[in-house]
Parts: sequence; C-alpha cells; structure tokens
Amino acid sequence: MIRSDVLKELQPIISNQLVVCNIGLPSQELHNLDDQPSNFYMLGTMGLASSIGLGLALVQDAKVIAIDGDGSILTNLCTLTTIANNPADNFILLIIDNGSYGSTGDQPTYAGMKTSLAQMADAAGCENVIECSAQDTAAVVKDALAHERMTIIVSKCESGNIKVPVIDLDAPVIRHRFMEEVARRNS
Repeated sequence: MIRSDVLKELQPIISNQLVVCNIGLPSQELHNLDDQPSNFYMLGTMGLASSIGLGLALVQDAKVIAIDGDGSILTNLCTLTTIANNPADNFILLIIDNGSYGSTGDQPTYAGMKTSLAQMADAAGCENVIECSAQDTAAVVKDALAHERMTIIVSKCESGNIKVPVIDLDAPVIRHRFMEEVARRNS
C-alpha cells in the first residue's frame, strides 16, 4: 500500500474529525478524497503539521489528528520532544512513513533506512507510540479515536504517488473555513 491507499482507507474514519494534513501530495490526496471544512491543508511550511495539530489540541477539547510524513518529521524533529512534554489527550499524530520525500520525487529519507521514527518518539518521551503496517493503520487510528490518550502512530507504507489535482482553495479560505469549524465545535 502507498500513502494514497492509507488515506483512502482512513477517509471514512477521519471524515468530520479536525485534521491538519501535511504539505504537498498528502493534502492534495486528502482534498481529492474528501474535502471537508474540518480539514486544514498545509500549502506551505514543511514539517509543521504536527506542531500546528498539537497547538490546536492544547487550546480546545475536540479530537485533533495531525497527518504528517516521515520527511516532514525529520525536518522538525523537535516536534517529538514538544509533543512528549505537552501531552494533550485529544491529540493523535499519524506519521505516514513511506521512507521517502514523496512530494518532491520519492527521494529516500533516513526513516526508510536505519532511523526508526517510533524509537525516536519513544526516546523523546512520547508515552503511547504505535508502529503499524499500512494495512493496520485504519484500525489503529479508529482505536486511538475511541480513547482519551495522546497517541503517536507510525504507519509504515510503500513509497509512491498518484496523480491528483492541486487544491483549488487559497490559504486564507482554507484557514477561515477551518477556524469556523473549530469554533462551531467548541461553542
């Protein structure tokens, strides 16, 4: 399974959840599958989906799922220590680890070699870290949503991309509709 297959299986589970999605193809794939005002698509700022997701979880009560990639996590490793030291039981970080920088041509990352992001999250102090296969990701995310415990999930999948159109919404529109959705859930 490649990332787009993982997202396709996740779609019915995360639809209508607050989702902050990684820059590039992951956001485009999610937008193409199931555009929702509850999805915050990253159009820039590689490596910050997890940080933005944690910040949102810390300031309100609704569940927040940050979907990030191994390449993005590797560009912002301090996010793991920040997450460990600021637990939010309504936060789920899903790292889709395809061992590559998928949006820029599938160049290999170190997570596809010797580096284990699950072990790095453990070493950073994250307490509930689960590494799973791509095939098991939907069940693991569903279980995490059912519990009140911050969860870091590293989903190991194959590298590869599908062709998807670019997101036809500009950043201010994405931000505005997402903020309205967050406010609606917290009113």
